[in-house]
Amino acid sequence: MKNPVNIDSVVINGEVCTGCALCVDVCPHRLLALKKEKAVFDNGQDQDCMECGHCAAICPLEAVSVEGVSAILDFQTFPEKLKVLKPEECDCSSLVQLMRSRRSCRKYTSQPVETALLEDLVKIGITAPSGTNSQSWDFVILPTRADVEALGNLTADFYRKLNSQAANPLYRLLAKFFANDALNRYYQNYYQSVAEALREWDEDGVDRLFHGATAAIVVTGRKDASCPAEDALLATQNILLAAHTMGLGSCLIGFAVEAVKRSTSARAALAMAGNEEIYSVIALGYPAVTFRQVAGRKEVQPRVLHLAGGTLVR
Repeated sequence: MKNPVNIDSVVINGEVCTGCALCVDVCPHRLLALKKEKAVFDNGQDQDCMECGHCAAICPLEAVSVEGVSAILDFQTFPEKLKVLKPEECDCSSLVQLMRSRRSCRKYTSQPVETALLEDLVKIGITAPSGTNSQSWDFVILPTRADVEALGNLTADFYRKLNSQAANPLYRLLAKFFANDALNRYYQNYYQSVAEALREWDEDGVDRLFHGATAAIVVTGRKDASCPAEDALLATQNILLAAHTMGLGSCLIGFAVEAVKRSTSARAALAMAGNEEIYSVIALGYPAVTFRQVAGRKEVQPRVLHLAGGTLVR
């Protein structure tokens, strides 16, 4: 027997529906069908509705609605525009200019970031796509410099312990056989720079981790989602680009991500659940520097491959 389809949240108004079948064509799981010239759910399908909203978004008469999902995100710091931009209406040149203008900021002023801006950034983050529309991400806002420093201290505690282990030749030898030599690679690549950063933090108060950022957003995801890392990082990219338009600088803090992954105290401080994993830490603040040039990139040569014929074009 097939499992019942979860359709409670999707409503089709038969009085309005004209049977144009547009919703039938765009349903990813093929849960819709035309019966008596009206769109209905085909309960013979063995899949759940993932509430992507494609059916509602394409209906010209608004005959379909998805309960519990709102098109209005209620931003606090800028007016919301709900008109759908068609592909030809988007200015690709301006989009690329924004992407290239955003750079990682490693010098901030002491000006705090308004909480409303941070909350709007999270809402912008969730406009990203996600695997099977799971929207399995979560976000932790650290709204003040003191909160950022608290995460910095937790991160520093983790790396003090890690550096202590890495400095021990016996631990590095054991890691070579039982941990894929990860500790020795860390010792070669990061031990000295981390030790110096810890010394500057402890003795001089120099912040080489968050670079003086006055706020941060932590992006996490549920481990049981179909692709939690990709979902979280797509949301992260949205936040990075939007922050630039708000006059904020941003920087991804990979060392903090690695520390939280392995530190039970850091996970507890961020109130992370057992099935939750961290994927990015975004430092935010008002930049104390002004860049004059867009970001350059190394040249890339993609492989152009006709898979059908097994032919490499270049």
